[in-house]
Amino acid sequence: MQTETTPGTLPARDQLRWDRDGTPVLDVVIPVYNEEANLEESVRRLRRHLDESFPYPFRITIADNASTDRTPEVAALLDDALEEVVAVRLEEKGRGLALRTVWRGSDAPVLAYMDVDLSTDLNALLPLVAPLISGHSDLAIGTRLARSSRVVRGPKREVLSRGYNLLLRGSLAARFSDAQCGFKAIRADVAQRLLPLVEDTGWFFDTEMLVLAERAGLRIHEVPVDWVDDPDSRVDIRRTVADDLKGVWRVGRALASGALPVDRLRRPFGDDPRDRALPGVPRGLARQLLGFCVVGALSTLAYLLLYSLLRPAVGPLTANAAALLLTALGNTAANRRLTFHVRGRRGLVRHQAQGLLVFAIGLALTSGSLAALHSAAPDPGRDTELAVLVAANLAATVLRFLLLRGWVFPSAAPAAPAAPAAPAASAGPVRASDVEVRS
Repeated sequence: MQTETTPGTLPARDQLRWDRDGTPVLDVVIPVYNEEANLEESVRRLRRHLDESFPYPFRITIADNASTDRTPEVAALLDDALEEVVAVRLEEKGRGLALRTVWRGSDAPVLAYMDVDLSTDLNALLPLVAPLISGHSDLAIGTRLARSSRVVRGPKREVLSRGYNLLLRGSLAARFSDAQCGFKAIRADVAQRLLPLVEDTGWFFDTEMLVLAERAGLRIHEVPVDWVDDPDSRVDIRRTVADDLKGVWRVGRALASGALPVDRLRRPFGDDPRDRALPGVPRGLARQLLGFCVVGALSTLAYLLLYSLLRPAVGPLTANAAALLLTALGNTAANRRLTFHVRGRRGLVRHQAQGLLVFAIGLALTSGSLAALHSAAPDPGRDTELAVLVAANLAATVLRFLLLRGWVFPSAAPAAPAAPAAPAASAGPVRASDVEVRS
């Protein structure tokens, strides 16, 4: 069943149906452009491997990127000859566009893709998708840079690949090891939320998807692979490098400015123990208290250090005010990002202004305590002063947390837990009872 799409449109789910009984667990997409010579052999080899070693129903989708040779005809013949194969024709080029189109239209709970040359050893396919089927991971990638990987390729591609991944680590703080290996998989429920944020439609699509997934805190599983370079690769290296550099700059700038809303993707899938409510405690409050205490402890140490340095020069009251002011600015900024997870520049000035008002309350408490101490004992001693300031700061800290949580960052305060909702049809692990195991 060959499906055609117009540029910018997605095929309907029923157009990508699998003709066997039941929905396939895995949909493997092969994006192709002018691959008439290798397409049939590669698809038949992949289909044979899956039929012999993959224990669940599967589909192979050929995504033709506006080929100008006989690739569409070969894809259509494979579609007719093999019931597990579907051919999709796109009238616009772009590997990222092909993957987004098919993945968002697929009904399989686990989605994967691989290059048509099958450079990666197919024995790595089941280890790649198994953590996604079980629900343990959100994405999975093959890596050629692990110590246990076995790779055969020329020095030019080796240098380019390692240099590119070092660039990602240095510029985008990426922790995954191999962005460009054409061997990746993703859970469908993750893809439905993540892919709308990915702009690139070409070769940078993989990198952008992985960077956003990592920033969102999603789980990325890596599988060492055996990989043999295809000497007949049609990739324009110079253009690909230029496009990748532009993509790194665009994504880095968007992340730095807070323009990408990756926070809304944090742990939305599966059963994360950090998302469970503690008995009698509003959901997320314990996590916020922990973050606030850590920031508060560091702020208190900084405050005491500044106070001790400034007091000999300006006196106790002025030293107290200056130390509180400086640490208050840092405290508000740290709590904004680390405790209440508010990022980007929106509301930054307002939050700092409100934080200064909270600082004024703390100043009144600590200054009043100092004034009362010096009124009762004209020369109380440095240790007594510090003890009074610590006690006053503890009282101010409790009040500061309540004001930050309820007034400065009210939208970041977690709501009380609602009644449990029925899980989405695509969420959670793929259960063996939901699919027919292939014998």
